[in-house]
Amino acid sequence: MKAVRSSSHSGDRSGSRPAARRPKAPSASRRGKPENSSAAATSKSERSRDLILHSAAQLFRRQGFSATTLRQIAAKTKIKAGSIYYHFDSKEQILDEVLDRGLRHVFETVKNSVERAGKVSHRRKIGLAIEAHLVALLETSDFTSANIRIYGQLPEQLKKPHRPLRRAYAEYWDQLFIDARRAGEIRADMEVVPLRMFVIGALNWTIEWFRLENRDAVLELARRTETLIFEGVNKP
Repeated sequence: MKAVRSSSHSGDRSGSRPAARRPKAPSASRRGKPENSSAAATSKSERSRDLILHSAAQLFRRQGFSATTLRQIAAKTKIKAGSIYYHFDSKEQILDEVLDRGLRHVFETVKNSVERAGKVSHRRKIGLAIEAHLVALLETSDFTSANIRIYGQLPEQLKKPHRPLRRAYAEYWDQLFIDARRAGEIRADMEVVPLRMFVIGALNWTIEWFRLENRDAVLELARRTETLIFEGVNKP
């Protein structure tokens, strides 16, 4: 994935020991077991790794990166602290994957929603993007919420690997607004970058005040947001 950084930067004493290396699994023939035993072991390892990431995302989201220790992540995952080193070399490596999954999830959700719509108006595409962003943020992903909450708190060296994906997502939204402006569906004098920053900032802020009750509530919030963006607060 990304270059692994030394765990000493995290301030987490539980990350100070040398990283354990994964033992190389013997072949099925040497073990005298069927090959699907290796597949089952791999599947179990992947599930354990995923549980660690989910636990970390929840803790990062709730208390921030610096305040979260590897021991806390292990306790929440219900494993021994040393077992984390079988899957990750440091807390920073866990952070890298949490941040990547968080933004990649929302980006793919938005793109898929817009692409499935086919030939619709640009306003509709933007409305679908708003809806998909909110669903990914509020309904389905601790990774997305963790990304939004902690990214701004991180030192530059931890942010840098994630800038290309964040830039690509911003450019995707910029193109939605550029296409809508060219089609005359938004004002010609509207600057795209400030508009995108306003919209995504408003959507992301909902994690601080919106209380999810059901999917219909998310969709209603998306519709209200779309109306506010396109029609403002003027009396009809």
